[in-house]
Amino acid sequence: MESVGVAVLAGDQLTRDGLVAGLASHPAVEVYLGERQRSARVLLVVADQVSEEVLGGIERFGRSARHRDLGVVVVANEIREHHVMRAVELGLAGLLHRRDAGFEQITRAVVAAASGRAELPAAVTRRLLEQLRTVQRDVLGPRGLTVSGFTERELEVLRLLADGLDTGEVALKLNYSQRTVKNIIYGVMTRFGLRNRTHAVAYAIRSGAL
Repeated sequence: MESVGVAVLAGDQLTRDGLVAGLASHPAVEVYLGERQRSARVLLVVADQVSEEVLGGIERFGRSARHRDLGVVVVANEIREHHVMRAVELGLAGLLHRRDAGFEQITRAVVAAASGRAELPAAVTRRLLEQLRTVQRDVLGPRGLTVSGFTERELEVLRLLADGLDTGEVALKLNYSQRTVKNIIYGVMTRFGLRNRTHAVAYAIRSGAL
């Protein structure tokens, strides 16, 4: 298996040097140094407390990173709730308590982040779900949108297209005109930059909307 490129951001040089040395013995990861850091798939951040300064460092690194889907793993003694939400926006995929984080746990979190999986404490996951429900109820719902970015009407159409129906059959099933169905599909394609209806269905499936 190809090793995961990881950059290390720490509050002091001693901690950083210790992490670089410790991770060097793990074949699953490779620490990138110097200019090569910009090519890392994962940013590993170690701090006593996740502060605005730490979050600013993550944001600056993300802007210079070559991978737009950079995963962030944070190892810290303390992180406040509003900082968790900001960290998620910046790509947080792993959160470990510094007291419990050994090199094995850190390596697993880094590999998971590189593969697009998030390994977060149950309390953080619950809070994120609560936030999503609030956004859906108070912001998206009144506008006819869902968390996925699709409207309920768009999802109805895409779901039927995914079942193999053509636009005429979709129109008949939903009691829409065929022109309305085509306009809905065109709206999805335009908003998400998709090539055709097949691409639209595939995109909705990959995003978890269908």
